[in-house]
Amino acid sequence: MEDIERAAMDDNMSGHFIGSVVYVEKGLYHVTSVPKLLVIDGQQRLTTLSLILAAFSELIQEDEKEASLITAKKARNYYLLNQDEEDEEHYKLLLTQKDRATYMDLLDNRELNDEYSNRIVENHSYYKEIMKKSKLTLDEIYQGISKLIMVDISLDRDKDNPQLIFESLNSTGLDLSQADLIRNYFLMGLEEEKQKRLYNNYWSKLEKRFGHLEDTRYFDRFIRDYLTLKTGNIPKIDFVYEAFKNYVWQNEESTIEEIITEVFKYGNYYINLTLSVDDPLLDVGFKDIRTLKVDVSYPFLLKVYDDFTNNLITREDFLEILKLVSSYVFRRAICAIPTNSLNKTFASLIKEVDLDAYIKSTKAALLLRTSYRRFPSNEEFKQELVVKDVYNFRNRNTLLGKLENYNRKEPISVENYTIEHIMPQNKNVPSAWQSELGEEWKKIHNTYLHTLGNITLTGYNSELSDRSFKEKSSLHGGFKDSPLWLNQSVAAIEKWNETAIKQRAMVLQIEQ
Repeated sequence: MEDIERAAMDDNMSGHFIGSVVYVEKGLYHVTSVPKLLVIDGQQRLTTLSLILAAFSELIQEDEKEASLITAKKARNYYLLNQDEEDEEHYKLLLTQKDRATYMDLLDNRELNDEYSNRIVENHSYYKEIMKKSKLTLDEIYQGISKLIMVDISLDRDKDNPQLIFESLNSTGLDLSQADLIRNYFLMGLEEEKQKRLYNNYWSKLEKRFGHLEDTRYFDRFIRDYLTLKTGNIPKIDFVYEAFKNYVWQNEESTIEEIITEVFKYGNYYINLTLSVDDPLLDVGFKDIRTLKVDVSYPFLLKVYDDFTNNLITREDFLEILKLVSSYVFRRAICAIPTNSLNKTFASLIKEVDLDAYIKSTKAALLLRTSYRRFPSNEEFKQELVVKDVYNFRNRNTLLGKLENYNRKEPISVENYTIEHIMPQNKNVPSAWQSELGEEWKKIHNTYLHTLGNITLTGYNSELSDRSFKEKSSLHGGFKDSPLWLNQSVAAIEKWNETAIKQRAMVLQIEQ
């Protein structure tokens, strides 16, 4: 818009160059009454200009500003529509599938469907608003638009490789997402009908499940994990596209359709693991993985998921493996073992699984690891759990939720409660608590304040506050009045001191 306004106001400026548009002229598309061109470079500029012209024509039609150089109808018919054609050929510009319907609905002033493209609508509204507020008249804006100059470059599909040219053109300037590059790699070289079929049957459905890839990080991570599973190597997240191309080149016996079909399959597994799944039993196990943020386990779990889908293991087996992975990661976190080896551990784990003894071999593979890759024993885990600063532990809600809901058939959500320090946090320890804790109150407060023995859940945090232990236990909503299992071990105690804190920590220890 700044370029358009500057060109409009400068009478000495005969034109403003906005770059080149590169397209495939023939080979990919059949000749029709309306020739079709596949744009290789310049899609964003063409879309932006079309949205500007759509908003411009609407402003003329709504009499927002005076315009005499062109009518709304002419602006639309010159630049946006093929007035004598029908269906998709009615539109001069066709966007990719996820944006196409929204763009056409905007041009035809139709109500948008529930899955409209936010970006298209936002940009259209933005340009309409900025032109409405501009000091320039619509005639002046039109003169600025008319001064824009593009160079068009035509490629011959029989002689040129669109994908290689596309990569070369996009090697500078604003980087495309890895998802865009991979999609284009799949589809750009295909004939129109096959391109449409693969897009509609696979890629479009995957886009919708990934939330239209608005946040491309999800897709990039998925491809990285997919390649980790397939190759055993972990590519850097910013070089996923290059790694993917290498993988395809090394699997020349597989067709593009076979690869996109497999990517679609594993993409759905990935979304189920990371976002949501219709299977309530599996979703319980998946939620633990998500909560613990065990992203590094996804390459391994994608393969286990595929084995489950192919009936090589039962649902119960799958759930047991999910619990095993969660326990392995959680115990290591409690024991403060560095996490930098986990990605390699899970990347190689699937190679150690025996299909004839799936669970046993998986357990053995983890339990036999040593040093910084070890699976902490019950003794090590319990010892660390007693002294761990639970309050500042990232997964404290997971820990308290597991303790509270152990063997419960009607689990509660710990998110509905707040953390309560039985011995209060207040640095200025109240005198009643100094007496409660005894002569060593300072040492006890410093040592055990944030540990498991002194932490619980409550819905009455403000009421309990810094009250004495006797008051916290007996008042309405206090420990003796609480329905929570975590508070039963507190309610049974008459005096809260170092011995009581240690005893409660021992009571709360369960084998994870």
